[in-house]
Amino acid sequence: MKFTSVFDIIGPVMIGPSSSHTAGAARIGRVARDLFGRKPKWAKIHLYGSFAETFKGHGTDVAIVGGLLDFDTFDERIKTAFEHAKNEGLEFEMIPETANKEHPNTARIVMGDEMGEMSVEGISIGGGKIEISEVNGFKLRLTGGMPAILVVHDDRAGCIANVANCLAMHHVNIGHMEVSRIERGQTALMVIEVDQNIDERILQQISLIPNITKVSKINN
Repeated sequence: MKFTSVFDIIGPVMIGPSSSHTAGAARIGRVARDLFGRKPKWAKIHLYGSFAETFKGHGTDVAIVGGLLDFDTFDERIKTAFEHAKNEGLEFEMIPETANKEHPNTARIVMGDEMGEMSVEGISIGGGKIEISEVNGFKLRLTGGMPAILVVHDDRAGCIANVANCLAMHHVNIGHMEVSRIERGQTALMVIEVDQNIDERILQQISLIPNITKVSKINN
């Protein structure tokens, strides 16, 4: 077996008994918040497989809520995330599901506020590492290991080139890119992993490109 870093061997610095069920769960929650762009007012957290079976004992529930509050995996406040959620006005519901998913450590977070809502599905693959597998019905593979931009846009010619040109103009290098659509000519999604964190002014410029409807980012 090959390891790419010491982190791969020893796992993350974390609060809780399990890297998969606690650190990974916290990262799913935090990435979901990043994609939503702000702290949600409410969240329905659907848990599958071993997440559903052991979420209380392994702290998966407090970890996801802590992630939604923007707590990192090593943040001591994760232990009391429910209290912090109440104080900050975040209402949440844990929903254990019996349906089978491809991966046993899967969570789907449906969250929102008065401005809108979003659905994010993620899996914890071990050692605190995660993959985001679905956003608002779009299938994707996003690790959260690199800074990334998610661009929702109308499925029109030139959108991908315009976004890439904007990034190039600011000397932002693209490491990986995926484009998906649910139906031809309708809404599409770009997932762009880049080599550095993206400044807000760049996101603002991307959002002004014709046929772009929403821009989110994940910082590393």
